[in-house]
Amino acid sequence: MQKNYKKTQLIKNIPLRLLLVVPFVLQIFAAVSLVGFLSFMQGKKAVNNLAHQIMDKAAQQVDGHLDKYLALPQQLNQMNADAIAMGRLKFRNQKANEQYFWMQAKAFKNISYIGYVTSEGREAGAGRWLNGVDLALYENRGKGKGSDYLADDQGNRNKLLQSYDFDARSLESYKEAIKTDKPIWGKIFTLDVGSVEIYTSGKTLQNNSPDSNIGYENYVAIPARTSIFDKNGKLVGIVAVDMLLTNINEFLSNLKISPKGNIFVIERNGLLIGSSSKSPILSKVNGKTERYSALKSPDPLIRNIAAKIQKQFNSFLTIQSNHYIDMVFDNELYFVHLTPWKDEYGLDWLVVVAVPESDFMAEINANTRTTILLSVAALIITIILGIFTSNLIIKPILNLSQVSISISGGMLHQTVQESSINELNILGRSFNRMAKQLRDYFTVLEKTNQQLQDANIELETTNQELETRVNQRTKELENTLQELKQTQAHLVQNEKMSSLGQMVAGVAHEINNPASFIYGNITYVDNYTQDLLQLLQVYQENYPQPPEKIQALLDETDIHFLKEDLAKILHSMKFGTQRIREIVLSLRNFSRLDETGIKKVDIHQGLDNSLMLLQHRIQTQARRPDIKIIKEYNKLPQIECYPAQLNQVFINIISNAIDILDEAWSNKKIDNDSIPTILIDTQETTENTVLISIADNGAGISENIISKLFDPFFTTKPVGKGTGLGLYISYQIIVEKHRGKIWCKSIPGEGAKFVIEIPVCL
Repeated sequence: MQKNYKKTQLIKNIPLRLLLVVPFVLQIFAAVSLVGFLSFMQGKKAVNNLAHQIMDKAAQQVDGHLDKYLALPQQLNQMNADAIAMGRLKFRNQKANEQYFWMQAKAFKNISYIGYVTSEGREAGAGRWLNGVDLALYENRGKGKGSDYLADDQGNRNKLLQSYDFDARSLESYKEAIKTDKPIWGKIFTLDVGSVEIYTSGKTLQNNSPDSNIGYENYVAIPARTSIFDKNGKLVGIVAVDMLLTNINEFLSNLKISPKGNIFVIERNGLLIGSSSKSPILSKVNGKTERYSALKSPDPLIRNIAAKIQKQFNSFLTIQSNHYIDMVFDNELYFVHLTPWKDEYGLDWLVVVAVPESDFMAEINANTRTTILLSVAALIITIILGIFTSNLIIKPILNLSQVSISISGGMLHQTVQESSINELNILGRSFNRMAKQLRDYFTVLEKTNQQLQDANIELETTNQELETRVNQRTKELENTLQELKQTQAHLVQNEKMSSLGQMVAGVAHEINNPASFIYGNITYVDNYTQDLLQLLQVYQENYPQPPEKIQALLDETDIHFLKEDLAKILHSMKFGTQRIREIVLSLRNFSRLDETGIKKVDIHQGLDNSLMLLQHRIQTQARRPDIKIIKEYNKLPQIECYPAQLNQVFINIISNAIDILDEAWSNKKIDNDSIPTILIDTQETTENTVLISIADNGAGISENIISKLFDPFFTTKPVGKGTGLGLYISYQIIVEKHRGKIWCKSIPGEGAKFVIEIPVCL
């Protein structure tokens, strides 16, 4: 415990001079060191990024060159195959064919050889396969003997350079080409010919050109081949273009990426195709020209990179995407970029770009050494300046510290002495003025603080009262608005139901009396009529020959028609009066003016009465056929309810269903072959309630309208055709009067279904 206390005291008693000098020195040293370190790391990172960018750019250049360099042979082959197929290039015209290929070789400088081989072994071609010769012509008449000619400015043969034994049909590229009708790349080959006879012109060229390849020295090329078939599918020959690898090697040698950087291209079997290195890619083995494998290249960098790739990826064949690898060669770090290159005709190569880190690190290392020297110099200068500055600052600060301690102890009349340092002198004067103002404000602050506390208490009280009043007034307005809406709806519905009930009851009463009179006497009329007809029949039987006057009256009256028609008339009158009695009964059941309060009734009877009252709307209309009514009534008990109000709910929902069907058929929203249908279903639930569902096959109701169906004054009907109170009043009757539920289900285009659930007993 004593030890910790001493440490705390030591920390608290650090001299001001030390605090001024040491942190300043440490900050300068840390800042310089950090800047140097970050500069070194950022430089190294920049080197990595730059190396990757350079390698990416070099790989893109190689890819672009290969794409351009190797796309031309296949295009020329296709063009020449089309020329042969259309008859513009004929095998029998050797001179014209040589001039044709001479013109193509002259136009395209990268072409080493272009020509054709017939199935009989005849050949014609032109190109730049001989060093020291701008353009040469080639001929083989199909006897296994090839000849090279020097061409003049018109593409004609000028001088015979050499002849040799050669049959192009023996080459593997020819054998592969005739197996398919598609353009292909053959395997890279070294041309070996036999019995070479060099003529005078060839010897002259050989003597004048040190790098002459007369005799076919180092002819290593990649062959592009396209087979030609006649209309009957018979092989005619092939068109051929050779691209010498020396051209690719020359391009890579001219591509400079960094002083020690290297680019090389290999096949997937590891054989070199080209390299920017000065080391050769070809060698003589037993007098035969062969390509080096990258693993055995005379260039040690290429050899080590190839070994690293094979070790890391197990095989050159497994590399199918771009990769970056790092390796150490000759005590230097190398960045290596691997890029697969493929084309649509079967070539699959690997482009390798290698750049040493040392090509970029020389300047970074020099900057690091400079940064270290600057850090040491800055540290020494900072220490000297810190000691000198601290002596100037510490004395007036100590005086200021002592005065501050006195003021903090309540001795507000203490003052700071003036200093020779302008800033500290200004600070001292400001401190003295501050002490005076502090004394003046201290008294005022106490008074103001008390006033603010009193005002804050009063403001909080007033704010709470205002919030309470606003909440109360808002709630009162909301309740009043809701009551007004409900009162208005009830008044409209009560007036409507009262007038309708009185009218229906009056009409039913007025019709019931005469209808009952007619219905009660029609039986007697039927009996009296039968008696009269029986009497007439007896009279005719006893007096078959009546007087002429009676007979004339009988003939005029047509007594037989009268007998038959009178019976039909009486039957129609009886049926009509029965129908009138049923309608009157339905009207009385609907209005229920003879019943008040809660009654037990048959729900099915109320539904049937509602349908009877709406029969005139259910029948065929101008734009709609009869509505088909399907009743699926299940056995129900008698329900305690307000009958008249419940009937009004049925009328409202069925009327809305009829309106929806009318609109759907009028606006042709429903298939004309379908039948407008209303399905009424009733069933008793296990929870002692009854479900009544009324469904139609109209156009349906959208989801956003369903949520508003039971709001007061909401309607989708045109102005003048609906008040928007029907479903709202129905909701009030079911929910409030009968303690039930009412809801709607609908799928647009498939109709709507209203479901009512009410308890059996209220």
